[in-house]
Amino acid sequence: MTEFYRNYLAVAVLIGAALLMVGAMLGAGRLIRPTRPQPEKYVTYESGSDPVAGWGQSNVRYFIYALLFLMFDVEAVFIFPWAVSLDPVVVNGTTVGGLGVFGVVEMTVFILLLALGLVYAWRKGVLRWA
Repeated sequence: MTEFYRNYLAVAVLIGAALLMVGAMLGAGRLIRPTRPQPEKYVTYESGSDPVAGWGQSNVRYFIYALLFLMFDVEAVFIFPWAVSLDPVVVNGTTVGGLGVFGVVEMTVFILLLALGLVYAWRKGVLRWA
């Protein structure tokens, strides 16, 4: 067996061991846990409110919080690579990379648009926890 296939065999053995451990843990949990079925356990429960006619009622405010979180999470995803590549790197006397003034202006516009969205949400009272 060549070294190439031996490496793949090691990965396959580790994957098999991981699957075996997960199966053993789930099986042990199934054997050990108590089983006491009760009808109240199967009722839909949505954000602290009881279901009406079988449907869970939830406030739209939770959806708005999720959207705001995603908006600022995406902002962080875009700002980190921008911050890393903002400064130019000098390699053997040659400038490599760097966004320069264009990158600063574009990110300023991006941050201002997000700040405008935050101000709008704040003014509408969305951020008040009621």
